[in-house]
Amino acid sequence: MAAFTLSINGQAHAVDVDPDTPLLWAIRDGAGLTGTKYGCGVAQCGACTVHIDGQSMRSCSLPVSAVGDRKITTVEGLTSKEGRAVQAAWAAIDVPQCGYCQSGQVMSATALLAQNKAPTDRDIDLAMNGNICRCATYVRIRAAIHQAAKSLEG
Repeated sequence: MAAFTLSINGQAHAVDVDPDTPLLWAIRDGAGLTGTKYGCGVAQCGACTVHIDGQSMRSCSLPVSAVGDRKITTVEGLTSKEGRAVQAAWAAIDVPQCGYCQSGQVMSATALLAQNKAPTDRDIDLAMNGNICRCATYVRIRAAIHQAAKSLEG
């Protein structure tokens, strides 16, 4: 076990975990932030997506020791204008069915819009590749991203 101080959503969180512990478990169990979900455990489904220094990353396969002093943002701390636009569009279009994958979907969509304010369908498909939705709400996810992008125009 080792002590780590993680910067999550602008706050310092002290966690005492093995250095090889996936960041996901340090966030959920150590910091008590449960919005980030466990899906597959091998970085293939996207449910565990967080932002590290603004970049989408899979937290289930990233050891906590590799994070260092970088800034972590989880779905609970998503306060950027892109994040707010994505969350509003998700609600307006009623994207989730079961909702399990949605925190990862929202995190990936927000990172996309932070880099590309007017994504095409292809841009969206590429950015969202690897975020699996068992309920197959992909059409609504794409529509919500387009709606969020439009709301960011004005």
